[in-house]
Amino acid sequence: MSTGVTPVRWRTRQWILLVLFSGAIMLDGLENSMIAVAIPRIQAAFGVGAATAQWVPGAYILAFGAFLLLGGRCADLFGRKRVFVVGMAVFALVSVLGALADDVLLIIATRFVKGVAAGFTAPAAMSLLATTFAEGPERNRAFGVFNVFEASGYSSGLLVGGLLAAIDWRTTFVLPAVVAVVLMLGALNYLPPDPPRADRPRLDVGGAVTLLLGTLLLVFTVVSDLGLWLSLGGFALSAALLVAFVLIERRVAAPLIRLAILRDREILAANASSFLLYGGAMGFQFVLALYLQNLNGWEPWHMSFVLLPAGLVVVLVGPRIGWLIGRYGVNRVLMTGLLSFLPCYLLLLRLGPDPALWTVLVPVSVIWGLGFALSLAALMVTGTTGVPDTEQGLAAGLLNSSLQIGGAFGLAVVTATITPASTLGDLYPGIWVILGFATLTLAAQALRRPTR
Repeated sequence: MSTGVTPVRWRTRQWILLVLFSGAIMLDGLENSMIAVAIPRIQAAFGVGAATAQWVPGAYILAFGAFLLLGGRCADLFGRKRVFVVGMAVFALVSVLGALADDVLLIIATRFVKGVAAGFTAPAAMSLLATTFAEGPERNRAFGVFNVFEASGYSSGLLVGGLLAAIDWRTTFVLPAVVAVVLMLGALNYLPPDPPRADRPRLDVGGAVTLLLGTLLLVFTVVSDLGLWLSLGGFALSAALLVAFVLIERRVAAPLIRLAILRDREILAANASSFLLYGGAMGFQFVLALYLQNLNGWEPWHMSFVLLPAGLVVVLVGPRIGWLIGRYGVNRVLMTGLLSFLPCYLLLLRLGPDPALWTVLVPVSVIWGLGFALSLAALMVTGTTGVPDTEQGLAAGLLNSSLQIGGAFGLAVVTATITPASTLGDLYPGIWVILGFATLTLAAQALRRPTR
């Protein structure tokens, strides 16, 4: 029986391009998960405490979250291929410098620069995908594959990072450099030249500075333990900088961001749900890590096997997202994915003194993978549909910023809720917070127009 959905067929070159675009987001997942596993070895090598060591992953997150919007807009203005290639070159170079570093502060500095580079390559890759594959079935399927690479990068990074760190923690810096060089060379060979612009691109410097400082301070305040008053001061100052950014954008002839895009209810709903989705997801991973490692003595790479079913579900479902959206519509696919997180997180309330692998952990992993496979691809579709090609980098930067800042915010809230996290009972309030995030992702969809 025919489903009425025409299958999408791609040429070899289209597959190569999709692998290049998806490789950028895989590299980000790989980078984050591998360094998380290597932190204890880095601490031992330099004799530093947790307060200093947290900035090895934190510097990357800070820079990545702060530069995504600027990076996406620069891709629109100065050429997506150019931004992608230069970003990958910088990423590879500083990865090598990090591997050779003999001081932990230098490692933190290289991680910050890598985060800046990723803040340019990630939205460039996503906007390249959106402008290479036509809106509709082609783009829907492409985003499904894109998410497969994202999930694979993070899950494989936990395992590969654990194995490499056991040999030498410096190898966790070398592997991302190799991947970045491969992606850079592939882009140089297979990406078509950036189309010429009729006018010379102009960067709104005032808008760029206030946006960058505002988002940098916002992310720093979220990821840092500054105490109540300093945190309130950080949020207030970042809000003031972002308000100044909006005022500048309303007055300049060539604004960095066309503010009208933020009034599109479809885009607004996609970004709000992305923020909340990653907030719950990062909180979930943190609670699970504390439960398995701190309370039950599991090794970090053991956790990768618990999350392996989630990765397998994403790999199986992701390439079929285009067909599912064509068959059932993006709204049904999205809501099914978002609803999946409710039973997933409710199951966490059954965590006991001993890990129940088959009755709790594996079902949680499978449902979590299904929720991610369906909802994240659908959010990328709704967050880029109807956006002109000249603003796809901006739309990609917005989505990625929502994901990263939302993840940092969720992690900060859950951490504050479960502290000191020394007993199983300490974790349960964090699980309720995660459930709150999952519920709010659904509520955010009320912002959407029912007609699209």
